[in-house]
Amino acid sequence: MPLECYKLTVKGRVQGVFFRASTRKKAQRLAINGFVKNTPAGNVEIIAAGEQLAMQEFIQWCHKGPITAKVAEVIVEPYTGSVEHTGFDIE
Repeated sequence: MPLECYKLTVKGRVQGVFFRASTRKKAQRLAINGFVKNTPAGNVEIIAAGEQLAMQEFIQWCHKGPITAKVAEVIVEPYTGSVEHTGFDIE
C-alpha cells in the first residue's frame, strides 16, 4: 500500500498537556513514522507517514488529542519532504 504523508499543525492548549507523548503512543500503535515537536508559537507540529487507514485514524485522533488537551484547530497539509524517521520520535 502506498504511504500518505502529512504535516499537521495542532493549535489550542496543546503544550504542557502530554500531547507529544500521547501522539507518539498513538503513532506507534498505528505503525506511523515521523515526529512531533512543540513550536515557539505554542502549537504542536507533526510530520507523519503511514498507510491511508492508519493516517485517517491518526488525523481524527489529533483533533481531540489527550484528555488534558483542548484542540482548537488542526491544519492538515500534504508533506512532500522525505520522512527519514523509522518509528516515531519526539523532538
